[in-house]
Amino acid sequence: MGVKAYRPVTPAQRQKTTQDFDQITTKSPLKSLTKAKKQQAGKNNQGRITVRHRGGGVKRHYRLLTHNLPKDLKLVVEEIEYDPNRSARIARVKDQNGVYYYVLADTSMEKGKTFTTGEESTIEESNRMPLENIPVGTFVYGIEITPGRGAQMVRAAGSSAQLMAKEDGYATLRMPSGEVRKVLSTCEASIGTVGNVQHQNIKKGAAGRNRKKGIRPTVRGVVMNATDHPHGGGDGGRHGSGKAPRSPWGQLTLGYRTRHNKKTNKYIVRSRHEGKRK
Repeated sequence: MGVKAYRPVTPAQRQKTTQDFDQITTKSPLKSLTKAKKQQAGKNNQGRITVRHRGGGVKRHYRLLTHNLPKDLKLVVEEIEYDPNRSARIARVKDQNGVYYYVLADTSMEKGKTFTTGEESTIEESNRMPLENIPVGTFVYGIEITPGRGAQMVRAAGSSAQLMAKEDGYATLRMPSGEVRKVLSTCEASIGTVGNVQHQNIKKGAAGRNRKKGIRPTVRGVVMNATDHPHGGGDGGRHGSGKAPRSPWGQLTLGYRTRHNKKTNKYIVRSRHEGKRK
């Protein structure tokens, strides 16, 4: 997959790049594996805005991906499809019983490829098996956190984790963020790297592309009035009162730690922040 540039006929076109979609083999998703996706505009079931800067955007259907494939399947890739709800590509696959699934497409998947699931699978790209059966040093994606729960980690375009060690029933993984953490060795993962690697190199170029995604404009607090934001007000100058940056509701931000999940701290061998402190 490459990155396509546009002719610089406008200031926006000069910066804009997009994907060439050369891996996509069909434009029509399987209707039985799609469902309607309602636009919530960042509101909860009470109508209150819980996520700001959301609304509008193009209509889309949600693809029903299977992150927890049954064991001992032999799957054939029939199509590689675009999914508007995620950065990665998805693959339409069919098992030996004629059942269709949508799965994440890795860099090696193409039309006609065959891969398997289960403990008896060979060490080849796309095959899915427990971490205890995968050699140390292998790159994996779609990793379970809880056995049987299905792929929960490493699902974004171009991402992969490396299996660093296996000891005392746990597998040690180096995550894309740089974090080193442990998961049970009975958790399953797929071998390889998630496809659409060039996704991170795309330049939007125009604000309208964000609006089509349902992302509305964001206004800085320093240009607001004092009544609207802790950073607002002032005599035309920038926010420089010496106070720590805050959210519109007065909560500390930019460096303030918000993770309080102490239950899983014991599984983190090396924090993703450690390299940044040096």
